[in-house]
Amino acid sequence: MKKKFIYIGMLALAPLFSSCADYLDVVPEGTATIEMAFHMRSEAIKYLATCYSYMPSHGNPTWDPALLGGDELCGQTKSGRIDKDYALSLSRGGQSTANPLLDKWSDYYKALRDCNIFLENVASVPDLPAWERDLWIAEVKVLKAFYHFQLVQMYGPVPIIRENLSVDAGVDEVKVTRDPIDECFAYIEELLDEAINMRALPLQVYAPADELGRITLPIAHMIRAKVLTTAASPLYNGNHDQATLRNHDGTQLFSQTEDKQKWVKAANACKAAVDVCKEADIKLYQYTDGASTMDPRYRQQMTLRRMFNERWNSEIIWANTNSRAGGGNTGLQQISTAKLNSDYKDAPEIRSLVGVALKMAETFYSNNGVPITEDKDWAYASKYELRDIPRNDDNYTFYLEGGEVTARLNMDREPRFYAFLGFDRGAWHGQGKKETEQPFFVHARKNDTDGQMSEAIGMGPLTGYWAKKLVYDGNALTAVNQYSCTEYPWPIYRLADLYLLYAEAINEAYGPEGGLIGEENAVSENPFTYIDAVRERAGLKGVKESWSNYSNSPTKYTTQTGLRAIIQQERMIELAFEGIRFWDIRRWKIAPSQYQTPMQGWDMSQSRANYYYRSTVVYKQSFGVKDYFWPISNDNILKNDNLVQNIGW
Repeated sequence: MKKKFIYIGMLALAPLFSSCADYLDVVPEGTATIEMAFHMRSEAIKYLATCYSYMPSHGNPTWDPALLGGDELCGQTKSGRIDKDYALSLSRGGQSTANPLLDKWSDYYKALRDCNIFLENVASVPDLPAWERDLWIAEVKVLKAFYHFQLVQMYGPVPIIRENLSVDAGVDEVKVTRDPIDECFAYIEELLDEAINMRALPLQVYAPADELGRITLPIAHMIRAKVLTTAASPLYNGNHDQATLRNHDGTQLFSQTEDKQKWVKAANACKAAVDVCKEADIKLYQYTDGASTMDPRYRQQMTLRRMFNERWNSEIIWANTNSRAGGGNTGLQQISTAKLNSDYKDAPEIRSLVGVALKMAETFYSNNGVPITEDKDWAYASKYELRDIPRNDDNYTFYLEGGEVTARLNMDREPRFYAFLGFDRGAWHGQGKKETEQPFFVHARKNDTDGQMSEAIGMGPLTGYWAKKLVYDGNALTAVNQYSCTEYPWPIYRLADLYLLYAEAINEAYGPEGGLIGEENAVSENPFTYIDAVRERAGLKGVKESWSNYSNSPTKYTTQTGLRAIIQQERMIELAFEGIRFWDIRRWKIAPSQYQTPMQGWDMSQSRANYYYRSTVVYKQSFGVKDYFWPISNDNILKNDNLVQNIGW
C-alpha cells in the first residue's frame, strides 16, 4: 500500500553526514518517488541524514527555549539585539495560542513522518549490508523516540505516530487524538528498547571524522534514562493539576495516581546507562594539558570551563552537530563574553547581550560546599554589602582583583562560581592570557571596559554577571573588530548529568540509604556515590562531610526530602546555562516558585561601587499552571477538532 509522502519536492540536495557540517534535508532534488530515494545505498544515506535534520536548535539564542526562554539567563530586550527575540518573549510571558512562540508541533511530526518512511523502506535498499541496515534502523528508532520525547516535554500528552497513514485513510483516521501521557512514555521506552536490543548500535562511532553526533549505544541508554526519570517526576506522575485534561470522549490524559515504581524503573535505566558509558570509556572530564607545576587551582578552572565547551571531550555522551555555539554578532559565545582587554574597550564585536540572573549567582555554594543560605560561617544577611579584596592574600587574588572592592556575594564561593561566572573585579582566565600571566579582570561598572556605555543603544551587560561557562577559554579579541572563536557542537548530554539523574532516581526510589538496583545482576547503590563524584571534580568535599561540618542543617542529607533539595541544587549549579534547568524545574513542578523572583542584576547604570552593587530588577517574570506546557496552535485545533487544548490556553 502506498504511504503518504508530503513535501519531498521541497527537500534540497546537500552534503552527507559530517561532524563538521549541519544535518540537512538531503533527499535528492527532483526525486519523484520514495522508491527512487531507496534504490541504492548512496541515496538512502541521504534520507538517513534527513531523519537527523530535525534535531532541536540547542544553544541557539533565538530558537532554543531552554536557553534564553527560562529564568537563569536574560538577553537584551531592545529590538533586534539578539536576532529575533522569540525566546526572550517566552521568558517574559509572551506565549499565545494564535502563534505559539518556538512552536515545534509541525516540525516534529514531519520528523516522525520521515523516520517512518525510512523504517518502512530501508530494507529494500539492494546494496546495503545487513549489519549497516540494522545500524541505521536502530539509529532511526532512537531518533523517533527522541522526537516523541521532545513533543512530550513541550506539549504533554500527544498523538503517538507508530506508522504513517495510507493515502486513502478516512477523515476519522486522519483526525488523531492525544494519547494518555503514560502511553506516550511507554511507546518511547518501547522504541528505545527495540533499538538497544537489536545489538547494532556501537559503543563509539566507527569513523569519528564523519560520524560524530550519530546515535551510539551510550546515547540510546542516556535518552532512556532521561525519559524514564522524566516520566517518574511530579509533572507527569500523578499530577492533580492536570486532572481536567481529557479527550472529548472523556479519556483522562494524566493518571491521578502517583506510581513510585516509576522511580525504580528510572534508577534501573540510569544504572544501565552508567554501565554502558563506563564500557565506552566515557568519564568525567579532567584538564590534563600544561606543565606538572601548573597551579592546581588554574588546572581546576580549566577543567570546569572545558568540561562543557571542549569539543568531543571524554565526558560528552551526545553533542548536536546541527547546533554550534560560535562567534559572529549573534553567535552565543560572542554575545556571552566580556571585552576584558582595555585596549579594545570600543570593540563593536563584543556586545555582552546575555546576562546571568542574580539569583543564579546566589545559587552556587560557598567555599564550604553548602548553600550560602545554610553556611553557618558565611553571613548570608550581608550578601550585598561591600568588601575590600585583600591585596596579598592568594586565597582571594587568584579569583578576585586585589585592592579593589566587590560585593560579599562574590567572595568565599566554590570553584564553579568562579569558573562559570564573569563579574565585576573577578578574574577571567584564558582569552589570550597564559597560565603564568596575570589574568584579565572584569571591570563592569558604567564606562569601565566591560561596563554599560550607553543605555540607548541596548548593548552592554544587563546584570553584571556573564555566562563564562559558555565561552571557550582559547577565544580572544585580537583586534578592535576581530574576535577569534573556537566553535563547539552543543553538548546535549554529558556524564555529570547522568550521574546526578542517577543520584536523584536512587533517592526517590529508595531514599538516602539506597538499595539494590539493576534489572540483571542487581548491585547495592546509594545516591552519594554519584553526587560526590561530581562534587569532587568541582573541588568540594562530599555531601555528608560538607553538611555535617558547615551547614546549619547538618542532618539535611539524612532524609529523602532534604537530599532531594540537595540534588536539585547540585543539578542547578553543575548544569547551569546548558538548557537543562528549564526542563528540570518543570518536571519537578517547582517552576512557579523559581519564577516569582524577578530577573535581577546589579545597577549597571552606576560607576561607583556603593551604587553599582544594588539589586535592580531587569524585568519581572511569572509562571502559572498553564505555562508548564506549550499551547497547541489555534490553527492545528481548527484543522483537527479531535485535539483538545492544554489547560489554561
